[in-house]
Amino acid sequence: MSTLTVTAKGQITLRKDLLKHLGVELRGKIGVEKLPDGRIEVKAERPAGKISCVFNSLKRPGQTRISIEEMSEIAAKGWAGER
Repeated sequence: MSTLTVTAKGQITLRKDLLKHLGVELRGKIGVEKLPDGRIEVKAERPAGKISCVFNSLKRPGQTRISIEEMSEIAAKGWAGER
């Protein structure tokens, strides 16, 4: 069990090993839930977005669709230095 110190401002700091364990990175969010008997539960907040939000994100007006095969051919030419 880890012990944390409360500062004069009433704040605590989680050490890097605890943040890593939670999977929290810089500017990440942590959720805290109050439990009975003076306990709290700390969890990393996860993005609530849906994968469907990404669909059509690259679509532009007037742009025609290309097939997977065409995409592969374009990528191969790009890797080969052809344009």
